[in-house]
Amino acid sequence: MKNRKIWFALPALIISVSVVLIPAIMTIVTSFTDFNGLDLNLYFIGLQNFREIFTDKVFIKALGNNIRWSIIYMSVPVSISLLVAYLLCKLERGRNVFQVIFLIPYVLAAVTNAIIWMNAIYSPVSGLLSVFRSAGVNIPSPLSSVSGALYGVAIVDIWHYWGFLMVVFLAAFRQTPYDQVEAALVEGCGGVSLFRYVYFPNILPTFKLMFAMVAIFSFQSFDYIKLMTDGGPARATEMLSTYSYRFAFNMFQFGKAASVAMVMCLFGLFASVIYVSMSSSEEYT
Repeated sequence: MKNRKIWFALPALIISVSVVLIPAIMTIVTSFTDFNGLDLNLYFIGLQNFREIFTDKVFIKALGNNIRWSIIYMSVPVSISLLVAYLLCKLERGRNVFQVIFLIPYVLAAVTNAIIWMNAIYSPVSGLLSVFRSAGVNIPSPLSSVSGALYGVAIVDIWHYWGFLMVVFLAAFRQTPYDQVEAALVEGCGGVSLFRYVYFPNILPTFKLMFAMVAIFSFQSFDYIKLMTDGGPARATEMLSTYSYRFAFNMFQFGKAASVAMVMCLFGLFASVIYVSMSSSEEYT
């Protein structure tokens, strides 16, 4: 029977090794070479790629943007989704309708969401900004502003992602034992106290998991940046992902691209280690 179980797990193991492990090893090896994507002869250059990117002002700018993006991503959508999920949890009718409506941006393709916002909202010619302009209120597009471009793209990505978090948190809220809720109501707990002392402690494992996932995803953000600003204007929205992309597909410096990817992996690994340590401490308490 045990041998049969191994055979059932073998396809998943093969996929994991071929899709995750082997590319990861190749990325690590490539980060220490001058691989250009064309010449199969790899020349190991040690830490040269890392030294060059850490002294590059664009890398420092991209890293700073990534940190700002992560702070926004780990606070705004998480807060909105928690609030809306808690309100929907107390709603008896129409809950499923709201879930579907709020989840629509998440199921749409990133290019679709980007086109909608760029043409229907941010465009000064055909979008919502054109309505304000015709009314005499000149509001520039945030995508054309060095100080506002990052936040303009972040709004779109938050709009796309918060509905998914809301559905996850709502499912966790609905698993709260109702006898605890009833006991709290008898004791006179209001909305805020009920959330703080009953609902939130019950969804804390789910909250920690999603918070760690959001932290990891925030350092992997690429699609909306690439579609809406391509890192501009003046590197205002440059991320580590777009920075790595330029090295790989614009300058054919795959070694440097891999070294940037390694830095991104370190941040994701750091978030994973924190989550695992927090989960382990819960098991022993």
